Amino acid sequence: MTLLTPATLLGFLIATFWGAAFHFVLGGGYRRLFRFLLAGWLGFALGQSIGQLLENEIWVIGTLQVFPASLGAFVILFDTALRTAGNRTRVR
Repeated sequence: MTLLTPATLLGFLIATFWGAAFHFVLGGGYRRLFRFLLAGWLGFALGQSIGQLLENEIWVIGTLQVFPASLGAFVILFDTALRTAGNRTRVR
């Protein structure tokens, strides 16, 4: 039994993309980038779990619940953006 299935890898890549996209749009330093990546991963995992519990059928790729997972990532990412809004120093 391997933990790195194709669905897990795709989910990790999508969650990383959402976190990096938020950082690209909103800016900030390396710490804020790390927080956005962590928030994207956590939110995506939570959304995936909720999608499986609710037996979602909207935008599913194999076993990956893309729609609820992305929605969960957005919720956590928006929360992280609001909590780190005052911490937008850029590294020069």
